[in-house]
Amino acid sequence: MRINISEAKVDYLVKDAPRIKTPEDAVNQSECIKNSDTEAFVVLTLDSKNNLRSADIVTMGLIDASLVHPREVFRLAVIKNASGVVLMHNHPSGDPTPSADDIRITKQMVEAGRILDIKVLDHIIIGSGDNDSKFISLREEGIVRF
Repeated sequence: MRINISEAKVDYLVKDAPRIKTPEDAVNQSECIKNSDTEAFVVLTLDSKNNLRSADIVTMGLIDASLVHPREVFRLAVIKNASGVVLMHNHPSGDPTPSADDIRITKQMVEAGRILDIKVLDHIIIGSGDNDSKFISLREEGIVRF
């Protein structure tokens, strides 16, 4: 069976897909985890112009931990033919302050992305499920070098 590459990519392209320019834009795509009582890790896959290709929950964790590995994050990015990703997870406690594990995992993801030539643009931690959600962008805070 012969596959036409241009036809194969049509599934990934979303007409009028939102462009993710700011952490707020990314957080607006995270409705599925804002009110979760367990940690969930979400990957936004983006094209070369930062248009959203997909928003996927890659792991669901415990009350205070979400186990994630680069293979889950970048498997989706490769399948979706993404140029970049934004990582997000929630802290059900309401406090978006990154833990030492959050920082370690982010650094690991950035390095894995460099190897695969898929940019990790940010890691956002969402702390609250109300309309005035608190969140921290590790990029904007300068916590991790992207």
